[in-house]
Parts: sequence; structure tokens; C-alpha cells
Amino acid sequence: MPATTKGLKLVDILTTIVISVVFGIIYKIWGPLYYSVKPLGFHIDQLIYGMWFIAASVAYLLIRKPGVALLAEIAASSGEFIMGSEWGLEVLIYGVVQGLLAEVVFAAFRYKRFDALVVSLGAIGATIGSLVMDFYKGYIEALAPWNLALFLIARFIGAIVISGIFAASLVKALEKTGVAQMLRPASKDDYDALDR
Repeated sequence: MPATTKGLKLVDILTTIVISVVFGIIYKIWGPLYYSVKPLGFHIDQLIYGMWFIAASVAYLLIRKPGVALLAEIAASSGEFIMGSEWGLEVLIYGVVQGLLAEVVFAAFRYKRFDALVVSLGAIGATIGSLVMDFYKGYIEALAPWNLALFLIARFIGAIVISGIFAASLVKALEKTGVAQMLRPASKDDYDALDR
């Protein structure tokens, strides 16, 4: 079911920011977890990197309007920055780029599909944004080709699992509890769309 109006209302913006603040806190907590699994090797850290894209997916699935994915990632990265992100101001740039590329994917579907496939593709878009930033910052260009391939595969898988499949499952669970009723009434079509 498409959104009833295209523009964001104040309630949409405030809800997106609240969602993003929650994920900003999670992002801040996620940093030490990310670093704790890094020494295990095999780019296991990249399997959990997808958490940093989830605000866009959840906000998009709940609000279902243009611009919320970008707003969600900007707000979540701002929250993470305000709480003392170990990456400093650079976290804001990552948030903009990741949110923008997720938004491009949702726009490609004309903001009419709200399922796990579309948010998984949005997570892939956000992943591409993160990789562009990583290459620009010089974080991964020195990896050997086999190591780079492992790195990329792990990051894409993590993004799809966390910000695609898990995000869709989380929103579906929220809708079943009725929490999302203030945003929009959930219909059977909404539940079916999340199962695709």
C-alpha cells in the first residue's frame, strides 16, 4: 500500500528522528563490538557492518515516504557523533552517503514497494556508499585481491542479513504489536509485502 501523501509531515520527521536516535545509540554501542570481532580475522567484522545501515531500512518500512531513509541515516549518524563516535565527524559523511544511496534504491521502486527484497537492495546501495567512502579514505585499497573479495562479500552479506532481512522482520514484528498504528494502519497487504 503506497503512502497516502508524498511529502513528509512533521510527525513523519519526528518519528524518523526518534527511530534514528535509537539506532544512533545502537551504532555507538556497535563500534566496540565491531572492533572486538576484528581480531578473529576473515573479515568477520564486515558481517556485522550492516547494522550501520539499518536506520534507513526501518524508517523506510515504517514511514514509507520519500526522503526518510536519507533523513534516518543523517540523524542516526549525528546521534552517534554526538555520543562520541570513535570515527569523529567522518561518521556524518558516511551517514549522508549511505542514506543517499539507500534512498536512490527506494526511489527506483517509486516508493511503492515495502518488502525485504527492496530494503535488502537499499542495504546494498548503502554498502556501495560505505565502500566508496572506504576507498576514498584509503581503508581498503591495499588489500590483496583475494582479501578484498572476502571483505566485499562479507560486507554485502552482512548488510543484506541485518539491514534487509532483519530490518523487515523487525518492522513486521512491530506492526503486529500495533506500535506502527500511529504512523499508518497496517493492512494484510503490508504483512504480505514483508513476506516477499
